Amino acid sequence: MNQVVACIDGVGESAESICDAASWASLRLEAPLTLLHVLDKSQYPTETNLTGSIGLGARETLLEELAALDEQRGKLAREQGRLMLEAARERAVEDGIADPQTLQRHGDLVETLSELEADTRLLVFGRGGAGGTALGHQVEAVIRALHRPMLLLPGEFKAPERFLIAYDGSPTARKAVEMVTRSPLLRGIPCDLLIVGPSTQDVKLELDRAREQLESAGFEVNAEIIAGDVEETLLDEVDRRGAGMLVMGAYGHSRIRQMLVGSTTSKLIRQTRVPLLLLR
Repeated sequence: MNQVVACIDGVGESAESICDAASWASLRLEAPLTLLHVLDKSQYPTETNLTGSIGLGARETLLEELAALDEQRGKLAREQGRLMLEAARERAVEDGIADPQTLQRHGDLVETLSELEADTRLLVFGRGGAGGTALGHQVEAVIRALHRPMLLLPGEFKAPERFLIAYDGSPTARKAVEMVTRSPLLRGIPCDLLIVGPSTQDVKLELDRAREQLESAGFEVNAEIIAGDVEETLLDEVDRRGAGMLVMGAYGHSRIRQMLVGSTTSKLIRQTRVPLLLLR
């Protein structure tokens, strides 16, 4: 578990922000950076059988022309990906990365990331959708499949000067706090530790334990319990506190679990205006 992997799946500002975030993380973690582009095999198959799609009696020359066009389309897509990776590498060097590596694969995105998982310390990727990237429809599949920390970007990246941990006291949330304390990624950055829910004695004790754990690791922590709707409150508090990153366990045992497993996953990904760090 060594490298930072940046999934350069889009163009323009999206790819640039992914590259900037991955470079930032690579420097903070002192880990190598690999820039990855995956050519989706469903869009660009290596072999195409067109016989059934154009009917009986079709001319052999037409079949050959269609196959040639499909092959040319694949070549152009590979070349576009190569140029994209080359530009990303140049940007990473500008960001201070000494020797960023590039990797282009033809296949399924989730399968490719799973193959790289054993040597992945952090995966950086864009949320897709409105951002114009190809990853949008696969975001939840990636989150479900991989068991590595993931940094999900909503747009332009800026190094966080403050971050907020969404905490619910679950085993996964406790592990997320432990991971934050052990990693250099956010070290030295002030932290808000927030529980959204009722302020019971047990909840207060749970919050105090997490706060003490972070403070023992040298973090400046502001810990609070706030009542309200989990999703809306988290988004509002990120804005109100000026947090540059939202951190949480990828799965929990409260409504935060529903938020990342059920249909409301897309709401958090779509509406957050800051990077989302998911810890497993």
